[in-house]
Amino acid sequence: MITGKHTPNLPNKPNREFAFIPRVINPVKIADAVILSAGEDVRTAARILRERMPWVRTHVLSNPVSVTNYKSDQATVFIFDDTAMTIVDTDRIRQNNGNGVLILLTSNPFIYCSPPSVAQGKLSYASRVDLVFAMNNIDFPPDRIITSVVRSAEDLLNIEKYSRVKRFIFLIVDDEPRWFSQFLPVLYEIIGQRADVMMTRTYEETLRFLFGVEKESEIDRENYRFMGYGDDVVCLITDIFFPKGNDGTCDAGVDLLKLTRQFYPRYPVIVASKARAADDLGDLGFVLPKGDPGSLEKLREYIQNFTGLGDFVICNRKGKELRRAKNIHEVYDLLLETEKETEEARELRELIQIYADNDHFSTWLYMHSFKELADLLRPRQSKGRELFSTLKRHLRREILRMSCTPLTIEGRKVFELEDLLEVLRTVSADRLQPFSDNDAFSSWLDRKGYPELAEELRPIHVSGEKIKETLVHHVEKWMSIYRERNRERRHA
Repeated sequence: MITGKHTPNLPNKPNREFAFIPRVINPVKIADAVILSAGEDVRTAARILRERMPWVRTHVLSNPVSVTNYKSDQATVFIFDDTAMTIVDTDRIRQNNGNGVLILLTSNPFIYCSPPSVAQGKLSYASRVDLVFAMNNIDFPPDRIITSVVRSAEDLLNIEKYSRVKRFIFLIVDDEPRWFSQFLPVLYEIIGQRADVMMTRTYEETLRFLFGVEKESEIDRENYRFMGYGDDVVCLITDIFFPKGNDGTCDAGVDLLKLTRQFYPRYPVIVASKARAADDLGDLGFVLPKGDPGSLEKLREYIQNFTGLGDFVICNRKGKELRRAKNIHEVYDLLLETEKETEEARELRELIQIYADNDHFSTWLYMHSFKELADLLRPRQSKGRELFSTLKRHLRREILRMSCTPLTIEGRKVFELEDLLEVLRTVSADRLQPFSDNDAFSSWLDRKGYPELAEELRPIHVSGEKIKETLVHHVEKWMSIYRERNRERRHA
């Protein structure tokens, strides 16, 4: 048997099997994409959509009347360019499609470089859509952003209409749509199906989303967690300068950071700005200079380390990394370290208490597909010995359960990587496709303790026989890596 993790000393595993239930972040999936565009580049981007999101029925239409009269009870995204927006009846489209999301792909720099009120004041069609993205043939070609556009529509629909379950949301605050087109392809590649993305463009819009109010003075200081979506946010990515009230160029981002520090100090914060003022906000968050070479790679690294998506990283109060755990087995080992009577163990206990108070354990567990365990731990406010005893007991139980939790594909039970590889080689591609599209492979692998392999499989956007070839290739590669690690561990 190949293992990618160190297995702690635990009691005998249970003598029964447990069902694996993949976590589904969006209960409603976009079923149809309707594209109307005068630009050939937008129409041909439909090919990318069909390849990478094969479950979405993509319709490239040329008649604006057909689009206006299009009617569906399924979740549908309508994608228009600037020309199309001037000739379709968006009110009729909304009446006909209760689960429709309207998106503008604009090539007009005035729209994608301006605050919403300014752009909408000059070009009113920009106000008749739900989301606006920038496109051009150099920085934001349609074929590069099209899948992110559809996914953002799905996230918006689920957050606003189907948010009955606990959500995990990355909130991006910026008044210029060009930055959405830059950030989202990278962000979705990182998060996969583990979290949603929400975008707001003004201070007031952000207040409504986080707290469900129009003014700061209206925030309910006792019940604010239940009034908006603030408690669901796991990362805030914000510009400094965006509209607040009648001021379209003020440093509203500074006010937002102070407000969230007061009510949600647990938020990892990314200040995305090249403004000189951003340098003074380093104590409030990670400063990401927009457009700088390597900035998106820095974004990837920060998100992986501090939002629960990557390793469980423990840093001291000065920001120095002390410990890093790749999977639930190593997190359990960290907790065992705290039992020692040393100065290092004492510091570790203090830091873990802070991490628990700020919801880091349940967030990390949720991002790594341990939904039931995360839901169990999240409401608890344990302290001291009770905290460590609770964490160890539940982590130990989950590790034992996963040894008896198979991934079932076409009636065949997969317990280990060898089983998975055999199934991937013999089951038809069309039967494997849904497991990849819905992140089931990555979720199961994450829980089994194979985070690197899970990460490789998470952004796969192919279909047909290519999906089968890709899955087999990655599993074979990581089985070889894990074998070598096991040999090194035995000889250490």
